[in-house]
Amino acid sequence: MWSNQAAWLNTKSSRRMNIEPAPYTKPYEGEMVIKNGAVAINPIDGFKQLVGDRLFSWIKYPFIMGGDVAGEVIEVGKTVTRFKVGDRVMGHAVGMEKTINKSSQSAFQQYTVIRVDMASQIPRAMSYESACVLPLCLSTAACGLFQESYLALPYPSLSPKLNGKTLLVWGGSTTVGSNAIQLAAAAGCEVITTASPKNFDYVRRLGAVTVFDYRSTTVVKDVIEAFRNRECAGAFAVGNGSIKACIEILAASRGSKLIAQISVELPDRMPTSTLGWMLTGISMGWFSMSVSLKSKVKGVDIRFVSGGDIVATELSHAIYEDYMPAALAEGKYIAAPEPLVVGKGLEYVQEGIDINLRGVSAKKVVVSL
Repeated sequence: MWSNQAAWLNTKSSRRMNIEPAPYTKPYEGEMVIKNGAVAINPIDGFKQLVGDRLFSWIKYPFIMGGDVAGEVIEVGKTVTRFKVGDRVMGHAVGMEKTINKSSQSAFQQYTVIRVDMASQIPRAMSYESACVLPLCLSTAACGLFQESYLALPYPSLSPKLNGKTLLVWGGSTTVGSNAIQLAAAAGCEVITTASPKNFDYVRRLGAVTVFDYRSTTVVKDVIEAFRNRECAGAFAVGNGSIKACIEILAASRGSKLIAQISVELPDRMPTSTLGWMLTGISMGWFSMSVSLKSKVKGVDIRFVSGGDIVATELSHAIYEDYMPAALAEGKYIAAPEPLVVGKGLEYVQEGIDINLRGVSAKKVVVSL
């Protein structure tokens, strides 16, 4: 039996996590245990600390947070055949999801129980730090792109054929945007995106065919012009100001009128005070994670996307089993954005959360273990 430790969130008002022993949990059918080599920080981790039970109100304290892990398989449950002890994997840890609600399946600890349908093998040459940037944002992008009630694109392929449609990804250098670009390209779509000029080459490397400066005063007009002779596959909206811009563009374009909305992203400059942060968050809809949001403006449908919707669906198998292992092995998918490693050890998880709340660009905060 292995000895486990975790970064615990002890109460709903805790602003610091405590590093304390945690139970080692054996895997059930369809599960495996990973010895974590690296974990990644997501905005939702910091949001939970700041707003308490306004997010994930079902959580009972003390609790372990975290959605992104990469490491080595050390134990598999009965009937598990796709993975074996010693495999190097990355996985979406789903412990915070309402249907799961188990600390044993969260990331910020030394050993995590991972569902096999939420994990993928990674190449020997890929570091755990690089691999762990993917899972939650990969799941979120996949939910918005491929679910029937969202953009309903064909599943990604290693040899995609252009389908004649173009997807708009507003916020292409964000963590979710980086995955949305790659998955949409693998589904046969052209991708038009927005980013800061310093990240133009980055999003093109991910597969965007055209990129615009989201700060430009003419960006909406320019994107509408780019869609003039294209059929729109819809839009993926990430970040501050994205919804308004995407509504204008889709309303003026031919094709899909649906926006998959991702609100949980940080702006380039975060208010330094907690009050300023919360006012920004409320105005941007960051605290809507626990409700289903759907609306229509100017004939354009807007639907909020949650990465947790992928759990126990056909889509989880399509992404984590059918596509990602081969895509990573053949170099057809980039682990993006690059990891920003802030330290080694669980004691750096809180520091990573704090850094993430202050804002990072085209990188994802990672802690090595």
